[in-house]
Formats: sequence, C-alpha cells, structure tokens
Amino acid sequence: MSESRISLAEVGRLSHRLLDEIERVIVGKRNVLELLLMALLADGHVLIEDVPGLAKTLMARCFAQVTSLDFRRIQFTPDLMPSDVTGFFVFDQRSGGFEFRAGPVFTNLLLGDEINRAPAKTQAALLEAMQERQVTVEGRTYPLEPPFWVVATQNPIEYEGTYPLPEAQLDRFLVRVEVGYPDRDQEWQVLRRRAERESDHVQLAPVVDTSTLIRMQAALEQVHVSDSVGHYMVDLVAATRVSPQVRIGASPRGSLALFKLSRARAALAGRDFVTPEDVKAVAVPALGHRLTLKPELWVRRIRGEDVVREVLESVPTPATEPVS
Repeated sequence: MSESRISLAEVGRLSHRLLDEIERVIVGKRNVLELLLMALLADGHVLIEDVPGLAKTLMARCFAQVTSLDFRRIQFTPDLMPSDVTGFFVFDQRSGGFEFRAGPVFTNLLLGDEINRAPAKTQAALLEAMQERQVTVEGRTYPLEPPFWVVATQNPIEYEGTYPLPEAQLDRFLVRVEVGYPDRDQEWQVLRRRAERESDHVQLAPVVDTSTLIRMQAALEQVHVSDSVGHYMVDLVAATRVSPQVRIGASPRGSLALFKLSRARAALAGRDFVTPEDVKAVAVPALGHRLTLKPELWVRRIRGEDVVREVLESVPTPATEPVS
C-alpha cells in the first residue's frame, strides 16, 4: 500500500477487515470491538471496566496482532513502582556512566491490567505518557513513538486493596467500556471454536501495518462536522454540567471526545460527515466516566452513564444537514 493519503472508503473497508479477523476469536461482541477500534482510530485510550474472565486482555492482544503493533502488558499490583512502568537509569561499569533502561511503556499498545490495584504514584506514572506521549525520568524526556495506545482494565466489583483512579486520570481515557457476559449461543460458540482449534492459543493474521494504521488515523481529519452537529455535541456536554444529579460535569475534553469518536464512527461507515446518530452512539462511553455525581446517588446505584442517557433524552436532536 502506497504512502499516499488513504481515503475514508478505504478506512471503512480496512476497519471491517480488522473487526472480522478479531471476531475469529472474540464472539458476539462486535459493538465493543467497534468502540475499541473507534478509540484507536481517534488516537484515544480505553478503560475496560468489567468482571474477570470476559476476554479483556485477549481483546487487547487481538488488536495488537491484526494491526502489527508492539504489545506490552503491565500487571498493576500494590508494590508496583513508577520506574517499573517508565524505566530507570543503571550504572554501566564499562562506560563509567548511567544508561537508561526503557520500561514497558515504550511500546505501541500497552495493556495496564487491573490498573486500580497500584497506588496513585504509580498510576500517575502513566499520566504524562497518555497525555503528552512522552516519558520524563530524572529530568530527561523521551518521546514515545506513534502509535501509542493504552488499554487499561479494572474490576468494578472488588474494592478491597484497590486505589480508585482520580478524576484527572479518568479524564485521560477517551472511552470507558463494559464488555458484558455472552448469551447462551455465543458462549457455546466460544467452546465450540476452542474444541476445533485443539489449543488455547490462536494467532490472528495482520490486516494492516503500523504505517497504514497511522494513515487511517490521519484520515479522520477528512470527516466533516457541521455547525448544527457540533453545537449538538456542545449542548450535550453542557447539559451534564447543569444536571441536578451531577456535582461536576464533563469538561471541554468531553466535547473533544465526542468530536473524535463521532468522526471515527463515521469513518467506520465510510462516510465523510458526522450525523447526530454518530454522536448519540458514542455519548455514553465518551462522557459517563467524566461526571462526578453527588454522593447520595451512590446508594441508589446511579452512574454517570445513566445521567448521560437522561441528557440524550432531554437535549433536542438536530436535523442532519446535507453535505455539499
């Protein structure tokens, strides 16, 4: 494939090939896989929050295989140090100086497994990498090669021995995703395919290389967002700030998340314009984790995602404008 600019039609075609290849392993979760791919194309990080055993780690590995991305995994634990993430300097006796040993953050796809099990200082070691795409150690700054994608997981039902992510770090994730249990037929498909493979291991075929993936990401700049759809995004975010259930609403970073993800959804469909339906489809995973609710709502088990759904019902939907 040449290095010329890639078309949105080609982005859509390659995206569906990527998803089809991953579905050789991940059964019945097309909507989740699409959301992960949208985040990757939009160059944004993902937080997967669900119970163990739902293929969260496997999804990350599959994306690495089909996109030819270098993959590293960090198991976050209470004794994990920031240098275990970023790297450290060691003394080289031969040269008589210190040399830098890069940590696992120097990769393309970093899986942070059970990120809420490490203390805040270690969690914060990822902040600069996620936002600035660089790492600073002992006053020296090292850039991270693109693409750089963080997929973090956490268990939402087990709180003992965990360190909840602060709002500032939650806001760095473009989306928060829930996988959910498969239904009866889907779970049998998982078992049947395992029997046919005769192995727990499966190797997926690369669909794109890293340079093509970067050009797919750049192609999103071709997607048009009309004034009416853009104002709709802003109105949705503004509505979260005045909701009586919310103590702190979504920031302008939430508006940018809607903007990026809506463009990615349009690109997956091969379109060069965003519709209100694109915005609605990504609003809950893009905004739910950015809201700080009033404390009394915790007892009623109301979540940020519930508030976003109410906002979607209350904010008028604009008509889709024709693109000239």
